[in-house]
Amino acid sequence: MFTSTGSSGLYKAPLSKGLLLVPSALSLLLTLLLPHCQKFFLYDLHAVKNDFQVWRLICGRMVCVDLKDTFCSSLLIYNFRIFERRYGSRKFASFLLGSWVLSALFDLVLVEAVQYSFGVTVASDLPSGFLAPVFALFVPFYCSIPRVQVAQILGPLSITNKTLIYILGLQLFTSGSYIWIVAISGLISGMCYEHRVFQVHQVLCVPGRVAQFFSWALEPVFSSSEPTSEARVGMGATVDIQRQQRVEQLDRQLTLSHLAQVRRQRQPQRGMINWNRLFPPLRQRQNINYQDGPRSEQRASPPLEVSEEQVARLMEMGFSRGDALEALRASNNDLNVATNFLLQH
Repeated sequence: MFTSTGSSGLYKAPLSKGLLLVPSALSLLLTLLLPHCQKFFLYDLHAVKNDFQVWRLICGRMVCVDLKDTFCSSLLIYNFRIFERRYGSRKFASFLLGSWVLSALFDLVLVEAVQYSFGVTVASDLPSGFLAPVFALFVPFYCSIPRVQVAQILGPLSITNKTLIYILGLQLFTSGSYIWIVAISGLISGMCYEHRVFQVHQVLCVPGRVAQFFSWALEPVFSSSEPTSEARVGMGATVDIQRQQRVEQLDRQLTLSHLAQVRRQRQPQRGMINWNRLFPPLRQRQNINYQDGPRSEQRASPPLEVSEEQVARLMEMGFSRGDALEALRASNNDLNVATNFLLQH
């Protein structure tokens, strides 16, 4: 009920599966069997700057030496596998690579800023592991995943399909003294990559040939079979499958949210739009011939100018351009309302 990441399992998410298995196995190995080797995986920026141990920027930012950080980051990666299913493994890997590289630069800047402003040396106390890209994934999670209310507690407080993910991120954020530096650098790098600041998505990306090689070499190892014991509610990689599965995935959540809203609001709110009165479900438009009444009603109001960026966002989710345009016009360019409407219809 509280998940927004599709069906269980790692179907169509081989990169997420690799990020779950390999770093977690190395973390357990270092903690339980090889504790004397943990010094090689410490994220020590002091050693990077003064002793030129640049290799620590790689080793210290790949494997967690703290098991609780390993556990929390693994749960978050499992929930964020939705983006690999939606965009494909190459684009997902490019986002992780870009945020991983950018966050290293922001770590250096933030450490120097803290030392200059407060006189606190934190260069050797940063947490190790693949943490910054995990925090960076909260940016597309916040921007592109619809917020659906599941339950309401203590008056205005409500539980949504995203609440537990944020709580898990908060747990990871408070797991160490200076992990907030890594978290902030990850969030900033995620915003830079998501909003294409300075065209970093074109510079920091996985080349096509490299993606093809790893797809040929590693995808058979980390690929998972399609789940058969449950309904197909995951995020498909293709447009048609993705659209159908998004509807099936959120059908129950939207129904519960609608019922809860009706109970709380006995009287209709001012300005509330009755979508079905404006136009019938978009998916039935190709097979329905409208009467003169609805046609004249649509011609009465001039079309509202919509943002091409929002149209592109909806098309990336799997909806056609025509459906995206009409939903945005009906919702007055409100991306969240348009997304929820397209998922319901």
